[in-house]
Amino acid sequence: MGIFNNLFGGQNDGEKKEQKGLPWISLTNLSQLEVISEKSKEKTQIIFKHSTTCGISRMVLNMFTSGYPLEEKQADLYFIDLHANRDVSNEAGYKFQVLHQSPQLLIIKNGEAVFHTSHGAIADADLTKWI
Repeated sequence: MGIFNNLFGGQNDGEKKEQKGLPWISLTNLSQLEVISEKSKEKTQIIFKHSTTCGISRMVLNMFTSGYPLEEKQADLYFIDLHANRDVSNEAGYKFQVLHQSPQLLIIKNGEAVFHTSHGAIADADLTKWI
């Protein structure tokens, strides 16, 4: 199991390491979705939905993290742990009219999802286009 932990990270230590360096805001509460909607009228809001038990999701998160091109003043960056916050993830899909996938990236502007993608396409997304 050691090689797999090195490739994908352990369940506990992987999340802390992956989130280091980016200004992640944990999305854990349904009321935050309304805050995101309102804040998106002034500043781009980005939501990353991540499955902590999926190797593909972990790989995509690592690629996204290493290539993230924005500064904190350009966008707020939210992180949903799908297993810990399934209700928030589901409601985000309903609120922003996006079919759930994992991993998934949503870009919110003016109260709606102006872009969303999933899996490997997340790493190819040009975030600067949506600022």
